[in-house]
Amino acid sequence: MYRDHSIHESFFEQFLEETMGIIELLLLAAGLSMDAFAVSVCKGLSVEKTEVKHMAIAGIWFGGFQALMPIIGYFLGSTFMKYISAFDHWVAFILLFLIGLNMIKESFAAEEEAVSSSFAFKTMLVMAVATSIDALAVGITFAFLKVNIFLSAALIGITTFAFSAAGIKIGGIFGCKFKSKAELAGGIILILLGTKILLEHTVFA
Repeated sequence: MYRDHSIHESFFEQFLEETMGIIELLLLAAGLSMDAFAVSVCKGLSVEKTEVKHMAIAGIWFGGFQALMPIIGYFLGSTFMKYISAFDHWVAFILLFLIGLNMIKESFAAEEEAVSSSFAFKTMLVMAVATSIDALAVGITFAFLKVNIFLSAALIGITTFAFSAAGIKIGGIFGCKFKSKAELAGGIILILLGTKILLEHTVFA
């Protein structure tokens, strides 16, 4: 009986740990997608009439690059992980903190950047790369945290697809009023997650 209880307890602890990991990953995905969401909102405002094809194009471009960049970052981070494994939690914290801080700073910017109404290949490529650079840095932290990179990248891509598609529609209805709030929320989420990683490897280690 005691053995069975221990097995059940161990299973519950593992389940709880995996569940919390997924929740954290979802929060991270939401935080990373806020840049793409903000651009999509203003892009939705720039077109005369938002259509499903606009939502799909934005979602595929932004979601695709948000999924690709963490994978690239992961393999980049893996190449020099052995040299900084002793302080990898500090690297993860600093990267997430700087990305989050920059997003918060941009949310308070007085000037609104003009967003092109074009959905042409060149225009979308530039925007997709610009909004996914942060995901590249986060991919580097994934190498230190030993996560399932393909599952994580897929979740980030799907989340960004959903936020980007929704952003086009929201921008067409409400304009850019939610742009700064989205960037602020995304920045705060990334800083909190970075702080959690640092505390888990220092204070609560």
